[in-house]
Order: sequence, then structure tokens, then C-alpha cells
Amino acid sequence: MKLVIVGCGRVGAMAAVALSKDGHQVTVIDINRRAFDRLGPDFNGEMVLGNGIDEDVLRQAGIETADGFACLTNGDNRNIMAAQIAREIFKVPRVITRIYDPMRQDVYTELGLDTVCPTLSGARQIHTMLKG
Repeated sequence: MKLVIVGCGRVGAMAAVALSKDGHQVTVIDINRRAFDRLGPDFNGEMVLGNGIDEDVLRQAGIETADGFACLTNGDNRNIMAAQIAREIFKVPRVITRIYDPMRQDVYTELGLDTVCPTLSGARQIHTMLKG
């Protein structure tokens, strides 16, 4: 599968490396060139320097033929914008976005986006662990 990931922080880099090792064609977009250092020397995917909400940058990353797209930056607004662009303009079949504010999850779900909310996941895990 051809996959585009916006955001090369810890989560983005780990996902990109794992997916690449699984044999997928992965392109990572980030606005900070040094973020790509997280990918390590064995990463065999592509790296594109730029903003993940810029359509030209997305085209450079190959979004027009992407099978999947994940927005994993630290900004909810940027993630939702990039996800909407991927889904509505480029018709990427599988779009996933990370959000930190759990209050926004319902809105994103109504927009038809699959979301991952580490705030909710972490709270649930802590709750489970503390109650025994």
C-alpha cells in the first residue's frame, strides 16, 4: 500500500518505520527537516519537507495515488484540515487523524473521519490499571 503520514514526531516516525518494514511504500511530511532524524538510517521511505495542509506538498508526497493517509501532528486543527483535504479533495480511501481534545472527537466522527485520541486512550488505560 502507498501511505502518506503527516507529522514526523515520535508517533509519526514509529508508525512510518513500522509500516515501511511491513513492506508498505511510506512518505512522511513534516515542516521541520530535523524531525526526519527520528526515522533512523534504515528507513527506506520518502521524506517531504513542507506543510501537510499545502496541496502542492501533498501532491509531491504522492497523495493522488495514496491508499492511506494519517495526520499525526501535535495540532488538532492542522490534523483535521489535512484529513479533510485528503478525504474530500484527493479521495484517499483510508484517512486517520490523531486528536488530543476528546470534545472534538464527535465532530470528527460526524465528518466521517477515523480518529485516534491518545487523551481518551490514556485515561481509559489508567482507569483500568488503577481499579485493578
